[in-house]
Amino acid sequence: MTLSHFDANGQAHMVDVSGKPVTDRIATAEGLVRMSAETLAIITENRAKKGDVLAVARLAGIMAAKKTADLIPLCHPLPLTKVSLDLTPDPSLPGVRITATVKTQGLTGVEMEALTAVSVACLTVYDMLKAVQKSMQIDGIRLLLKDGGKSGLYQV
Repeated sequence: MTLSHFDANGQAHMVDVSGKPVTDRIATAEGLVRMSAETLAIITENRAKKGDVLAVARLAGIMAAKKTADLIPLCHPLPLTKVSLDLTPDPSLPGVRITATVKTQGLTGVEMEALTAVSVACLTVYDMLKAVQKSMQIDGIRLLLKDGGKSGLYQV
């Protein structure tokens, strides 16, 4: 297996995608923020001192997806056509399940944008509640689905 982000001399480089066809691209990623039931109640009862935790984390995730190429050195800047985040309180964790779906029509996929959106949304939940519980855990950030392009469909 060859890694596309390295040239023949082993130097990191940005992959040339100019020869690829423009196709519809989609990716969905997920992550979890585990916390105590008491901390989760602060979210569900909208008692966080910094404001609506889920709304702020959703906006942070959207903003992060749009800035992925600024954060990850070899990512291509992409014109995103959709970024959506679902943040769902889950008493069985207890915590919050976060999924992000990103779409574009382009030459390369949006997996990194979806993963970045989830990561930053998780970090934002942590930031907004760290005064209450510093022991929260961010877990399970992973790609659930990607479609479009030469490699086709990947789904967990």
